[in-house]
Amino acid sequence: MRFSVAALATFAIFSVVTLPGAEQSAQKKSPAKISSTETQKDTTGGSKRPLVLSGSVPLEGVKGRFDHFAFGQGRVFVSALGNNSVEVINVFGGIVEHTITGVPNPQGVAFSPEIHKLFVASVKGRVYIYDAGSFDLITTADFEGGADNSRYDAANRRVYVGCGDDEKNAAIATIDATTNQRLDEGYKLGGESESFQLETSGPNIYVNIPDLKQIAVINRNTKEIARWPLTSLRLNFPMALDEADHRLFVGIREPARLAVFDTTSGHLLWRCPVLKTPMTCITTLSTNVYMFPAARV
Repeated sequence: MRFSVAALATFAIFSVVTLPGAEQSAQKKSPAKISSTETQKDTTGGSKRPLVLSGSVPLEGVKGRFDHFAFGQGRVFVSALGNNSVEVINVFGGIVEHTITGVPNPQGVAFSPEIHKLFVASVKGRVYIYDAGSFDLITTADFEGGADNSRYDAANRRVYVGCGDDEKNAAIATIDATTNQRLDEGYKLGGESESFQLETSGPNIYVNIPDLKQIAVINRNTKEIARWPLTSLRLNFPMALDEADHRLFVGIREPARLAVFDTTSGHLLWRCPVLKTPMTCITTLSTNVYMFPAARV
């Protein structure tokens, strides 16, 4: 709802480089086309550049800004919120494989490879459920106050949806990914949620709640919700979880910071300034954290 990334009609593909000469190898295997000029620029950096642009996919006719995206089975599903569409990008082919229309202001998107379904949340308060092969609409589920961030729990085949827009209806709700039905499992938050992350080997859900200046920690086993107050930090939007090392990375907009929390205690371990207002942060398999700044067109 308040997440903003520029939609420049191009989807960029980056490679993580960890070894000398790996940039050249990554570019040779790049799924999307790159120019010779880009190749020359990228190969001169050697192993000093951990993240390099290795390709791009033009999104013809797409206007406005992006919101969230999901990925799986060689595809990336991009919510083109400003275009009222979801763009399905085949990464290995370097093409837009399909465009889903008819979703007003799509926001969160979650993909289930096990049952081959795509869940698209709309600001208008509805989650659209599609067959991920034919992209035919299967059904919808309604959520009061809008539906935003979405996460898929593969172990339990559930989709968690951040929904609501005020202290009364804001919650993390659930959909049974197999039956497509809303479940009774839900967690009232008291404020609108932004990014949230699920543990895969534990019961916790970590939720950013900027309006309350909090991080909520939901225990799915006990149904209890702990609160971590944020002192002198405002507007906590993006989040990434390094579950193995018990670290939670949170992007703060005011002041622009990357904050790191210990998930076992909730203590703030470290924070550092960033040059731009953080909008998205992700972790890689090597637990590197990458943050992407806000941008508008």
